[in-house]
Amino acid sequence: MKALSLFAAFPLLAASPLTDAEIARRAEALKPKLIETRRHLHMYPELSNREKETGKYIAERMRQLGYENVQTNVALHGVVATLKGGKPGPVVAVRADIDALPVTETLNVPYKSKNVGVKHACGHDIHMTVQLGVAELLQQIKADLPGTVKFIFQPAEESPPPNEEGGALLMIKEGVLENPRPSAIFGLHTTPNLRAGQLGYTPGAAMASADRFTIKIRGKQVHAAWPHDGIDATLLAAEAVMALQSIRSRRIDPSEPFVLSVGSIHGGNRFNIIAPEVTMEGTIRTLNEDVRQKSHRLIREILDGVTRAHGGSFEFVVHPPGYPVTFNQPELAEKSVPTLRRIVGDKNVILVKPSMGGEDFSEFQKIIPGFFYWLGVGNPDKGFTGALHTPEYDADEDSLPVGVRAMTATLLDYLTRTP
Repeated sequence: MKALSLFAAFPLLAASPLTDAEIARRAEALKPKLIETRRHLHMYPELSNREKETGKYIAERMRQLGYENVQTNVALHGVVATLKGGKPGPVVAVRADIDALPVTETLNVPYKSKNVGVKHACGHDIHMTVQLGVAELLQQIKADLPGTVKFIFQPAEESPPPNEEGGALLMIKEGVLENPRPSAIFGLHTTPNLRAGQLGYTPGAAMASADRFTIKIRGKQVHAAWPHDGIDATLLAAEAVMALQSIRSRRIDPSEPFVLSVGSIHGGNRFNIIAPEVTMEGTIRTLNEDVRQKSHRLIREILDGVTRAHGGSFEFVVHPPGYPVTFNQPELAEKSVPTLRRIVGDKNVILVKPSMGGEDFSEFQKIIPGFFYWLGVGNPDKGFTGALHTPEYDADEDSLPVGVRAMTATLLDYLTRTP
């Protein structure tokens, strides 16, 4: 495969119905509307599988744009709309996630969240806004569009609540990739690590698999003055946390990216009682499916050894659905990156390291080729430096027309170059 840093533009089978200059002009003209849309969505965030009003808003906006076949309540509150062009061509999908996070807004901005304790702290308000902008631009050229674009607005990317189905898996289960079936899917994600005006990409493994686990360590309750008569689950849990880190340091190839983090520990109810049970929750991240499966086995082995040594027991559960690796099909990435370079300039398209964050866009990529890239939203000069999933996160809205330009051109180039 030709090195990605040396891309030459791939020849197109037909001329695009919009020039890059025209895409830029139309996207910039949309900027006030994009800002208004983004701020509305930011003010009314909703948690995973609870995006009822968000779904209604998106569906109504798509109908206002002239989309007649708008499907609602897909995977609970998702929206799907299909634009069939006036010329023959392939089918391509584009996806934006719509849920927010249980994060309290701390920024004093005019578009501050009105839903206390909930915030778009991962940029999904930007994702939705960009996709609505792309939908508007492509609708304007429907008669000259060579093929079909399926717009997917997906709930519950941040994972559905316990004991509920949701997200990409449920959309796929309900047939979002059928009738018509896309031959590829595209998506983007905001990052404050790149400035507004920049785009980032990673060929191959781009984002980590993401598993959530629960461990229960069981001992025997007894008065804390006579610990020898019981089995101290707190002690076992402490040993287990330390021993689990040996997986990274001693049991996994050092060249393989791998993270195991215990995020919460709960046990006991009184200072002078030995806890009979401790519950721990955490996450496993890797860029290699074999490493992912091996880590599950090694966790069980370590927990078995630690608890047996003290006469205790354990339970280890990996909660479905865990996200697989977000994998950018190299050929699709190779053909798509020249488009990004053309739209924002070579120096503004950055080859970035794989991220240990997870994304259920990966579920779509297990079925059809997909390309997922980064939209820069940071700007230290304006104070936009807050990290994803934090109360301080915000986005430079100059990124909105950039996102519309990049995704519009990406979709059009795919349609015009694909037989």
